Amino acid sequence: MKLSNVIAGASAAIVAFQAAACVLKGETDLLRPPGAQSEEDFLSRCVKCGKCIEACPYRSLSPASQGAGVAVGTPCIDAREQACRLCEDFPCVAACPTGALRDVDGRRDVRMGIAVIDEELCIAFQGMRCEVCYRACPLIDEAIVIDYRMREGDAIHSVFAPAIVQDACVACGLCVERCVVGEPRTAIRIMCDAERARTANDGS
Repeated sequence: MKLSNVIAGASAAIVAFQAAACVLKGETDLLRPPGAQSEEDFLSRCVKCGKCIEACPYRSLSPASQGAGVAVGTPCIDAREQACRLCEDFPCVAACPTGALRDVDGRRDVRMGIAVIDEELCIAFQGMRCEVCYRACPLIDEAIVIDYRMREGDAIHSVFAPAIVQDACVACGLCVERCVVGEPRTAIRIMCDAERARTANDGS
């Protein structure tokens, strides 16, 4: 076996090891582009070439900043700033040369995480009618539905509460971008796949 092949194989193993360690330490709670698989898989394949960032027509992708560990420079989405528009042709996936983004033929194939609603912050749960996140969802009545019910202890007013359908939510982040609740926290956020995996492993 050639020395160059040995070195290449060793380098790939090191990258994969670093990626796994990064996930375990929780340094990569980043919302990834459509077509990203597990965080470990993504970090082992992404070469930080920036082609997906350049291909995004909405400038939803940007390189992860300092503090992201070995993930610095990899593409991610700030949903509050500019959410993913779920382009029909997914130019970011098409531009990826390494397969770090793959297996996306349509919107429903995307799995970037899941939206989570903070009922204490969401004004709909306080009795005010909003429905902004519901109307913003590109998979309206699939990924977000409205739970109509009477307000507890109130026989007159109803609650129009948004509810996330976990199996349908693709975590594009448009609900986060449009949420009317301001800083420091919106009433809805995206739990990325790395965070979901860690939460499941913690049993919390």
